Amino acid sequence: MKKPKGKKPGLPSREDVLAFIAEHPGQSGKREIARAFGLKGAAKIALKKLLKELTDDGVLVRHRKRLTKRGELPSVTVLTVHELSSDGDLVALPQQWDEDDLGDPPRVLVLDSKRPNAPKPGLGDRILARITEPPEPDAGFAYAARPMKLLEKKNPPVLGIFRAMPGGGRIIPVSKKQDEIVVDAIGAGKAKDGDLVEVEITKAGRHGLKRGRVKETLGNMDNEKAVSMIAIHAHEIPHVFPSEVLAAADAATEADWSRREDWRHIPFVTIDPADAKDHDDALYAEADPSSDNDGGFVLYVAIADVSYYVRPGSLLDKEALHRGNSVYFPDRVVPMLPERISNDLCSLKEGVDRPAMALRIILDKSGRKKSHSFHRVMIKSAAKLAYPEAQAAIDGDPSERSAPLLETVLKPLWACYDAMKKARDAREPLDLDLPERKILLKPDGTVDRVIVPDRLDAHRLVEECMIQANVAAAETLEKQRTPLVYRIHDTPSLQKLEALREFLTSIDLSFSKSGNLRPSHFNHILQRVAETEHADLVNQVILRSQSQAEYNPENIGHFGLNLRRYAHFTSPIRRYADLIVHRALVRALSLGAGELPSDAEATLKTVSEQISGTERRAMAAERDTIDRLISAFMADQIGASFTGRIAGVTSAGLFVKLSETGADGFVPISTLGDDYFIYDEASQSLIGERTSKGHRLGDNVEVRLIEAAPMAGALRFELLSEGVKRSQIDAKRSIRNARRRRGSRLADKGNRRNGRSQRKRS
Repeated sequence: MKKPKGKKPGLPSREDVLAFIAEHPGQSGKREIARAFGLKGAAKIALKKLLKELTDDGVLVRHRKRLTKRGELPSVTVLTVHELSSDGDLVALPQQWDEDDLGDPPRVLVLDSKRPNAPKPGLGDRILARITEPPEPDAGFAYAARPMKLLEKKNPPVLGIFRAMPGGGRIIPVSKKQDEIVVDAIGAGKAKDGDLVEVEITKAGRHGLKRGRVKETLGNMDNEKAVSMIAIHAHEIPHVFPSEVLAAADAATEADWSRREDWRHIPFVTIDPADAKDHDDALYAEADPSSDNDGGFVLYVAIADVSYYVRPGSLLDKEALHRGNSVYFPDRVVPMLPERISNDLCSLKEGVDRPAMALRIILDKSGRKKSHSFHRVMIKSAAKLAYPEAQAAIDGDPSERSAPLLETVLKPLWACYDAMKKARDAREPLDLDLPERKILLKPDGTVDRVIVPDRLDAHRLVEECMIQANVAAAETLEKQRTPLVYRIHDTPSLQKLEALREFLTSIDLSFSKSGNLRPSHFNHILQRVAETEHADLVNQVILRSQSQAEYNPENIGHFGLNLRRYAHFTSPIRRYADLIVHRALVRALSLGAGELPSDAEATLKTVSEQISGTERRAMAAERDTIDRLISAFMADQIGASFTGRIAGVTSAGLFVKLSETGADGFVPISTLGDDYFIYDEASQSLIGERTSKGHRLGDNVEVRLIEAAPMAGALRFELLSEGVKRSQIDAKRSIRNARRRRGSRLADKGNRRNGRSQRKRS
């Protein structure tokens, strides 16, 4: 620390000391001040006296060996996360603050830590944080802070079912990992028996049940929307739009024609699920009239122009970023944008003028893209078709609505798709066959039945058109050197590949270790097992071996699609990532209002992490809801027998997926019989040490339903099928391998423990 310029050695004045401390907040102790002013010997004693006077007068406050001006925070301090700002940022207050003397405590903006494994605080948490200057001095924050350590995690509210009892009641948590909670009459409030409630823990001792109070009543469990509400609250999904956001949406008006081309003469069609309420993409294709592209096509893709209505930094934009994406449940949708925007102004409705970001692609007869261009346009959709309706028309059974479009619109689209299929097959993306089950509900919100919808060419056509548009968006923005958010998908990790290789060996399939890994290597395995008993199993195992796709401003390509560059562009109504790409295109091509701000690149990394997280949150909430609905559907079938397939093997037992409903349940290892079962990770099996009978991933089994816990979405089965007899040689080899791996893991654990001990000693 340098001595202040122009100061000769000598005792500084009170003003000099205070100025130095103000210029070096949190870094000023007696030693630093003495060094800065060149004080030695008796002068240091005089400085000590001066600092004591300033402290006694209340001008300075001592924090250990550091001094700060009264009313200022030290460089490292304890904060309590108090609230969320209007931008969705965490706001903290200092834990120690004398409001009677100093007034209201300063609001501190909590920033992300720069350390990769730093704590991520939430509302109510206490943190140790390093104080710094706020990024924007006029944003209403006196300080900013970066978390260093999570000191106390506030007990989050518990979601459960209220069961009335004399003098209060009990809360049965929806999670089986939580114990029941007792509430007295006051704590129960207005909750009625069977209500789904959010409970705040008020007392938790070492012995006995926790005590709490009902914080909020979310409705009765007989209500058709209660099951999805559990997931919404458990995963903290924002589902109620603030009034000011709704007001902003209601104030929006129809888009003007500024810098728009008139494409209303093009007979676009939307092809969506039959129950879709918003339509954000429309398609049209025709034979290319150009003489140098014989057999080629011109494909038009129009996407709702959300960027016109949702401007950067607006209330709508902040709420959309906070949500990240829409969340889809069997009984409802939690949208990213208010309905005035998503279902009205931005929805490409049939026969209505609507603004769009559009793409014109020239394809050759092999489906390879020759060129493309983006346009900001106004379109008028010729028809709203459902997937089965469009497919039926192509298959020779047109409806009254699709018949007039068959020759002029639908057949050219399908001809264009036939060409794109050739290019897709040549590209060889990962080709997994994983049928998706869909839950159909009764009017009261309970499960009617579970179906596997047909996979139609109409679905594949729309998907391939969207992929073409997404690639074109990424290519254009790269060429224009405009920052964007990519959709990236990394190659599988070496650890997952080795686990896959060991599993495939157990069913007599090989997977080469050499060469540059491509999706086609997995496809060759899938082709070998197609139409065999292992087909479903191998598809699932290969899926588990893949990395998870995410958003990132740095491109590594998309492994699964086998594409060098890929960005989500086609669903800005329901994904914030697509809205960013739209804004980037508006900026890159000078298309008018709603462009990506010039300083956006600095925040794209943080935004990408946030929306990747909201995507994972949505997937988890959707999965939990389906589990709860199916568990409730099966709750009255205790004791019934079902057929299924072993979908997972662990050292604790077996996960079984039922054939008819796709319901997942668990078979504890303790219920498998009187043999001692050993878990072999390589073959994904449990093997009886005495009998050599085993249960392996993919085995067809019969089970009996023993327990159903609808609120936890959990089923417990009893295995009725006997294990498959393995040869003594195979069984002994698997047992030997399992023990060797267990021994190796224990040795590694011991080595790590010894290493930590040595580091501590050194």
